[in-house]
Amino acid sequence: MSVTLKEKGRWDPLKVFLKVSAAFVLSRFYRNANGPKIALIGGNLGEKYEDNASVFHKYLVNNHTEQVTAYWMYDPATDYAKNGRVPNAVPLGSFRNYLLFFRADYTFHGHSLLYDIVPSADKFLNLNRRTIITHVSHGIEGFKKILIQKEDVPLLKRTDYFNCASRYEYELKRDKWGIPEEKLVITGFPRFDRYLPNQPPKEMKRILMMMTWREWLFDLSKEEFLESNYFRSTIGLLEHKGIRELLKSNGIQLQIALHPFMKRFEEHFSPLADQDYGIEFLDFNQTSIERSIEENDVLLTDITSVSWDFLYLNKPIIFFMFDQQEYTERRGSYLDLDKDLYGYKSSTIEDVYQTLSYMLEHNITHNEWYGKADEFIDYFDQDNCKRLAQRVMGV
Repeated sequence: MSVTLKEKGRWDPLKVFLKVSAAFVLSRFYRNANGPKIALIGGNLGEKYEDNASVFHKYLVNNHTEQVTAYWMYDPATDYAKNGRVPNAVPLGSFRNYLLFFRADYTFHGHSLLYDIVPSADKFLNLNRRTIITHVSHGIEGFKKILIQKEDVPLLKRTDYFNCASRYEYELKRDKWGIPEEKLVITGFPRFDRYLPNQPPKEMKRILMMMTWREWLFDLSKEEFLESNYFRSTIGLLEHKGIRELLKSNGIQLQIALHPFMKRFEEHFSPLADQDYGIEFLDFNQTSIERSIEENDVLLTDITSVSWDFLYLNKPIIFFMFDQQEYTERRGSYLDLDKDLYGYKSSTIEDVYQTLSYMLEHNITHNEWYGKADEFIDYFDQDNCKRLAQRVMGV
């Protein structure tokens, strides 16, 4: 679950030991019986206030302040929380972070307890037996087979609940992940509460391009990355003359959201921005994924979890599966990438061009696979946060 999410050695072992020891001792003097319960919430490695975890945090802050004090854990290297927009924000790795962890009644994490809630948790998890730990997920599982690292094993065993978007995901986590049924709860995904379902656009004017990451690319040198199929396929789309002419002649804006792990290669992408053809790169210091999902009419992607949001909204999706064979061999998918996709499948850049031409010619502004949505998503009522809070916390 935590494949190279954070660089090794970031947290100084001695400092962590001293903070944990002091926090554990001091926490014994606190009693929470008469006050609000304490919930620690985190996601996206503390680097962004996005996704399921942040939506659930907002829900608790806005609806249950008398019953629960909900804290958000953030990466101290970032400044999004310090500007005051995130209530009850606590820096990861701080003494207060460790103290709150030992006092917490609940934690909710999107990726890993280790990176979202409390650094080095796998080293001292046995000291905390009281906190109810819930994994709220990053996206609906299916595209990526789980990778379990050594440090993940105690965390998975210690986790009390794993929320699921649907019966489909419940069965996947039970049968493929080996999670006991009593730990699985079907509450729906908090982030879907942000939208009304079935909101297809009236016309195609904005395309969001999001390509996810492959862990085998992480340690490549600059030269190796520039020769990779991933890089060449991505820039090939932006350089394709036919695609550029389609964008220009139809007044379509193509917004590209680079994966955070591509930050060190950003200089090789940014020259491809071109206002004349409506090609621009998004800066998530200025906007958000949530806003991008709402504002864009079509998604062009490989296997990003944002595709589930577009399906929920009944917006068209083009799946660019340029490395399907390699991906299947190296990582694998629970979905059949030939049969289970809920959008147009394109294996080559030319296929993407032909698909866009077809969509524009036939004025397609809805997802022709929208009928598959309820195979993967059980709830469309914007009460996912409410169900999660009730099921885990009884509020």
